[in-house]
Amino acid sequence: MKELIDRLVRPEIRALNAYHVPEAAGLIKLDAMENPYVWPESLKTEWLDTLRDVALNRYPDPTGRALQETLREAMDIPSDMGLLLGNGSDELIQMLALTVAQPGHSTSTSLRAGPGVSPAAPLGARILSLDPGFVMYRMIGLFAGMDYVSVPLQADDFSIDLPATLDAIARTQPALIYLAYPNNPTGNRFDADDMVRIIEAAPGLVIVDEAYSPFTDSSFMGLLGDWPNLLVMRTVSKMGLAGLRLGYLVGPPAWLNEIDKVRLPYNINVLTQASATFALKHKAVLDEQTHAIRVERAHLFESLTRIETLHPYPSEANFILVRVPDGQANNLFAHLKARGILIKNLHGAHPLLQDCLRITVGLPKENAALIDALNA
Repeated sequence: MKELIDRLVRPEIRALNAYHVPEAAGLIKLDAMENPYVWPESLKTEWLDTLRDVALNRYPDPTGRALQETLREAMDIPSDMGLLLGNGSDELIQMLALTVAQPGHSTSTSLRAGPGVSPAAPLGARILSLDPGFVMYRMIGLFAGMDYVSVPLQADDFSIDLPATLDAIARTQPALIYLAYPNNPTGNRFDADDMVRIIEAAPGLVIVDEAYSPFTDSSFMGLLGDWPNLLVMRTVSKMGLAGLRLGYLVGPPAWLNEIDKVRLPYNINVLTQASATFALKHKAVLDEQTHAIRVERAHLFESLTRIETLHPYPSEANFILVRVPDGQANNLFAHLKARGILIKNLHGAHPLLQDCLRITVGLPKENAALIDALNA
């Protein structure tokens, strides 16, 4: 069997590890940027009543028309822009890669942004993003046979190194550029003027990933149409609907019509369509919850700054990146887990994340338990 696997499976796939989700049963779960709040019982009952009429024996609406209409109203999506639904943002990232990839041209390696990167490959051969960033940009690009161009962020504050980024764009000519706004896992929001410079310099599409839009007041949604190569991608996961796996892509209809051609039929199931449509009609409840997370984020940040050995970074997401004393990230992660608290250990994930842990903002009592454990 090994011989057959070695012969059939691409070497770059064999070299990967599958995406790992740690076991969290019985732990305070502060590792996955989820909304910790649940719905009121009355709203749960009303939701379950709507599911009684869902026809499980029938295929779902292939384009999710009712859900699209609700999304447009709830999220203030410009009426002249196209809208495409995905099974989470991950599927949208995959669709984008499949749309532009040029099979056979990739070297299947991650390229540094420094000197020596050849621009000879065709436009559809490369994805560019800023690191540390969302790992799925690189992984899904690799799945599609594209090279990944990594441009490091500034070491002191994780801001964009604009000269290095513009230079990398000019030399590598990426088909897709991803800009997370705010960024994961650092939590900061990039300078909007820097992003505009990148959009204007890009030879291909620029996708502004606004997964954490519920926790910031800034967005590129209202700027769609100002540039022909700008798309905005979002998810409903962080606002409290992570279990539904629903993402959406917004941009000029001409672009979305092409991307829609690689979408698998019936990609949004009937339960997700019905549940998301219902939830977005009660968006005020979700807005109250995300506002509470913002308030608690400020309290948690203040509490973390009082612990002299920790360095929390300002965040406009629903998590806070924390740098801990040299060599203590693994020990502190293990200590918290032993105290029943699961966070994300980023030490070793990227050179700029050395000694870093990422903490999702939880319920007030969960955050208090975290601070108690850190003080211990």
